[in-house]
Amino acid sequence: MNYEPGYELAGRSFTLLRTLLRPLPLLAWSCSALLLLLACFPEESLQASSRGLSIWWDVLFPSLFPFFIISELMLGFGVVHFFGTLLDPLMRPLFRLPGIAGFVVTMGYVSGYPVGARLTAQLREKNQVTRAEGERMVAFTTTSDPIFLIGAVSVGFFHNAQLALILAASHYGAAFLIGLLARFHDRKAPSTPRRQEADSPPLLRAALEAMHNARISDGRVLGKLLEDAISSALRLMIVVGGLVVFFSAVMEMLSATGTLDLLSSGVQSLLHAAGLPHQLSAPLVNGLFEVTLGAKAASESGAPLIHQAAAAAWVLSWAGLSVHAQVASLVSSTDIRYKPLLLARFLHSVLACALVYLLWGWLGP
Repeated sequence: MNYEPGYELAGRSFTLLRTLLRPLPLLAWSCSALLLLLACFPEESLQASSRGLSIWWDVLFPSLFPFFIISELMLGFGVVHFFGTLLDPLMRPLFRLPGIAGFVVTMGYVSGYPVGARLTAQLREKNQVTRAEGERMVAFTTTSDPIFLIGAVSVGFFHNAQLALILAASHYGAAFLIGLLARFHDRKAPSTPRRQEADSPPLLRAALEAMHNARISDGRVLGKLLEDAISSALRLMIVVGGLVVFFSAVMEMLSATGTLDLLSSGVQSLLHAAGLPHQLSAPLVNGLFEVTLGAKAASESGAPLIHQAAAAAWVLSWAGLSVHAQVASLVSSTDIRYKPLLLARFLHSVLACALVYLLWGWLGP
């Protein structure tokens, strides 16, 4: 008798069983665990998702949607190219960035995360910046907007308008230092061509010509440009809203299972070793995931005010994994990598926290 078919069937079965039992990747295990937790805590996840949706609709949508539309219109009208040519002599020696980055930095600082990442992705898609320059720009422009820092954090959470000065100085000062440090990132990578001073017209005239040429090259009429800007902004806002709702549900699941308490205990041990108040564990753990919850927890921690301010500066500069996910999704259509952003957020948070302690005697309330 010929037993080969039986052996072949057994071999195939063993191979299938080994494939099924093969350890799943970490991301797959995490998604499976979250799905199980959502099934175990349906009411809590619904409430958390509703809170996240409320934050998106009441705060993020009205604050970010106009900036997304304006940025699209400015690209179409060539305003970005105007500022790019005008600021090129300043941005290159300081930050090893083309002048067009000056517009991205301004918009990113005024409108807050993740607008800087969106503008950078647009410029990279049009091949107006290199990959290394795009990574420097994202590291440099992922900051809080002044309205959130002053209105929501200083006045709304801390009820102390004088705290805005020290928070702004530490947060934006650390961002400026990150910009200077980022110039050493990927030093051997090519840069965008410089403006040739000898063969070019005066700077202002060259900037106006660059704006005019960009507008002609775009070619869309105002109605079409506005329609495209609104459509693109809506798509982006849906992505941002989905991430906010998702992370709200994730944090609720972690809280329901006691994972946040476990993380808080570990952070308390680190704070004790560093000689810092243990009350800061709650804002650090919450801020690790979401910037709004972390800043609010810092104001309610009960620690001395200087330590509360340092924790708030850390949270604002780290920006939370929710913002990290938003930025990563916005640049996913390009070759810009996430690792430099992660390193920049970590350095930004540490520098901002240190600046609070260094500047407290001078700028503190």
